[in-house]
Amino acid sequence: MTDPRVAGVGLTPFGELSERTGRDLFAEAGLAALDDAGVDPDDVEALYYGNFMGELAEHQGHQAPLMAEAVGLDVPATRYEAACASSGAAVREAVKTLRNGESDVALVGGTERMTNIGTAAATDALAIAADDLYEVRAGMTFPGAYALMARAYFREFGGTREDLAHIAVKNHEHALPNEYAQLRTEITVEDALDAPMVADPLGLYDSCPITDGASAAVLVSEEYARHHDLTAPVAVTGTGQGGDNLALHDRAHYARTPAATEAAEEAYADAGVEPGNVDLAEMHDCFTIAEVLALESLGLYEHGEAITAARDGETHATGALPVNLSGGLKAKGHPVGATGVAQVISIAKLLEGEGSWADEVGDADTGIAHNAGGTVASTTVHVLEVVE
Repeated sequence: MTDPRVAGVGLTPFGELSERTGRDLFAEAGLAALDDAGVDPDDVEALYYGNFMGELAEHQGHQAPLMAEAVGLDVPATRYEAACASSGAAVREAVKTLRNGESDVALVGGTERMTNIGTAAATDALAIAADDLYEVRAGMTFPGAYALMARAYFREFGGTREDLAHIAVKNHEHALPNEYAQLRTEITVEDALDAPMVADPLGLYDSCPITDGASAAVLVSEEYARHHDLTAPVAVTGTGQGGDNLALHDRAHYARTPAATEAAEEAYADAGVEPGNVDLAEMHDCFTIAEVLALESLGLYEHGEAITAARDGETHATGALPVNLSGGLKAKGHPVGATGVAQVISIAKLLEGEGSWADEVGDADTGIAHNAGGTVASTTVHVLEVVE
């Protein structure tokens, strides 16, 4: 068994792209990934595709074969849906298939188009990732759910809105040089604290935007990379997935995300690494409190300690553990079905010494990507390492 190599990557800009169709977006990302890899499209053996709300936003289900067609591929194509962790789940399946020798070349990616239906409809569509019977019908939204999680965290461990504001400021700063990011705007702690409240204690700048976009990556076996003389120094060496009760009120903890812990422990063991080996991370920060919960659940901080990490500069580009150098969901944007693969792309490029903030992370050789669905009822974690 060998670990799949990241041979090529492709992204569209993230943002308001309502005039473009989902198939158009994925064609751009997928073709860019194939071109970047230098792989003959005829060698691609399968498409693993993440999408969450295609039926609602584009009245289009059965998207995977459509997206294969858009990229010019005639291969088995499967769509994976795990809410915001959809393409993280797609990556996991691609990795497992390449490892077991069923194929040597796979295209993995995802797309989401949401702005075309407007904020209210997009919010309703996103809400179906929660428990419809016991949460959505009672008026629960994801800002409200994460606000409850933030309040629970403050109550159990301490922390303030200002601590969360520092996370927003950091991730906006990280997005500034990212040409694909949606919110390339610098903000201050005061801006974040003075912004309109969305769901107390979370304000506008604690929340990720509604986003359109697509991402894609070509994963190949080690043997294929060697035989075709591909430059692919980064491998996915660990993969893990965890789950939890869908409804927040059924959880044992509001201030912890055990699904992320399960996924991380599996991924670390798979890769043969420890949390202390991690040099940089992409955390699923749909809300600022989510970055805190993820850092702690993945063992990168003890419970109750990550809340001040951004304030203390530890998770900045020049800190001990750079987090969300892409800008994260908070500023890069969150096209739901594309996010998991986009996180993997960010880590892979930085480990190759390319992209925004590469000079700051220097000789980093291990990174992780954490992708969560809903209020972290579904989670994938992937470990990427420089292997040559």
